[in-house]
Amino acid sequence: MSASGVTAAALAARLSAAGLSPRVEEHTRFTTVEAEVPDTLSADSWREVLHALADADRFGLVATSLNGRTLWAVVRKAVPTTGDVGGPGYQR
Repeated sequence: MSASGVTAAALAARLSAAGLSPRVEEHTRFTTVEAEVPDTLSADSWREVLHALADADRFGLVATSLNGRTLWAVVRKAVPTTGDVGGPGYQR
């Protein structure tokens, strides 16, 4: 498992402990964690969720009247520091 996968798995475990049911998905450059947030989530659980999200590179909350609230987080995968990172002619 990649480092981002380990971080995302730990994030998912903390969200589970706070009462959510997270989904983890690996992508080419990042790993995502999503979870539906019930209206009944306590203030203490919200604090736990926010502390867990501090380990993510980006996070947010999508709220709609049709689909409720979905929490999302992104953990970027490390970029190699040597080699042909971006292909021929790519410079940092």
